[in-house]
Amino acid sequence: MKLSFHGADHDVTGSCHLVECAGKRILIDCGMFQGNRELDEENSEPFGFEPADIDFLLLTHAHLDHCGRLPLLVNNGFRGEIITSPATRDLARLVLLDSGHLQEEEARRNERHASRRGNHGGDIEPLYTELDVLDSLEFFGRKTAYNHRLQLAEGAWVTFLDAGHILGSASVFLELEENGRRRTVLLSGDLGNTGRPILRDPAPPPKADVVVMETTYGDRFHKPLDQSVEELFAAITDTFRLGGNVTIPTFALERAQEILFFLREGVENGRLPRSMQVFLDSPMAISATAIFKRHPECYDEETAELFHEGRDPLSLPGLHFTRETQESMAINRIGGGAVIMAGSGMCTGGRIRHHLRHNLWRRDSSIVFVGYAAKGSLARNIIDGAERVHLFGEEIPVAAKVHTINGFSAHADQAELLAWHRRTGTPERTFLVHGELETMTRFASLLRNTRVEMPAPHQEFRL
Repeated sequence: MKLSFHGADHDVTGSCHLVECAGKRILIDCGMFQGNRELDEENSEPFGFEPADIDFLLLTHAHLDHCGRLPLLVNNGFRGEIITSPATRDLARLVLLDSGHLQEEEARRNERHASRRGNHGGDIEPLYTELDVLDSLEFFGRKTAYNHRLQLAEGAWVTFLDAGHILGSASVFLELEENGRRRTVLLSGDLGNTGRPILRDPAPPPKADVVVMETTYGDRFHKPLDQSVEELFAAITDTFRLGGNVTIPTFALERAQEILFFLREGVENGRLPRSMQVFLDSPMAISATAIFKRHPECYDEETAELFHEGRDPLSLPGLHFTRETQESMAINRIGGGAVIMAGSGMCTGGRIRHHLRHNLWRRDSSIVFVGYAAKGSLARNIIDGAERVHLFGEEIPVAAKVHTINGFSAHADQAELLAWHRRTGTPERTFLVHGELETMTRFASLLRNTRVEMPAPHQEFRL
């Protein structure tokens, strides 16, 4: 039995781990590198294994840093079976098609820029295309419910556990047997922050011999959720009092839906004005919101009850879904009183960059960050206090008030990660992934009764 690591090693993105047992190769996730990397180069590098040799791919959830390289895997020979939860399957299709579209747009944009510089050396190819994505979707096979023990092959079983991170997210529990030896391997995936609306809290993990766990927020504690909601309401009302707009860089999956949930509550409770105009300016977030409504098996009791009563917890007066480009452009003619939610959450692409261009320089407006921002991303630069940023060839001053509200995080914080790990018993080894090296090192110092490893890229271990 072997375990090797091919992404999110000493880093937060690009999750990709390989288990080998009983002649089978089982890949857990195949995510895209995001943030401060030279993305095309990093994402197009060899995987560290032969894609054609992979028998199964277990997809924990549909965030791009966990599923974004699937089309590349197929292009390079993967012909195995992709297994995931029903909700993740629906969301992954949406996320990957959007990614393929953006890859093609980026390639065309780079080619235009190269032509203007007099470089006519040939076509610039996208990382992958929408057609490549459609090809990769053909390899999605069985959908598995939470807590269902599924046999992959002789000597290999998998159970998906609710990770409470985004709709359909899962931790993966493997039971392995080879040459009379048995090992259990638990991979956390991304663990959710407890006590949040819409989704259930992460399921208690089983005891395991080997644990592979994320450490995204392994060095910090989140603000209480109710305090974070109050900060959001205050940011909105203060900005409206000044006559400006509130711009919220929003991840399309989970974060957009959660913010809509709280905005609805704010209006219903009289904390926010009914005249407020809210724009969900993200075709992917709009489609993701529709997918959320299809999967009540993932809801917590409160949200399930709202739907049962015929009330939509993700709808509120003044909510506008803007799919078309012209509709998105029209938002920037609104002088004040608008909440603009657009992707991407790290401001690395998408419509949010246009809204920042129109609102960052305004002293009467606010930018509210409600999610993780990787080092090197535009979001992190603004959060860290940049006085000016470059957007569309312009230097834009940062005069708007910048709010960072981390209590909305979809990731478990240090206390929750430690509590989750304690529930796994006394694992022989714990592998820390999906975190910046300094964060992982701090978290490792808190673990007891286990041998801690922080694997480097492509490092292999015998179990």
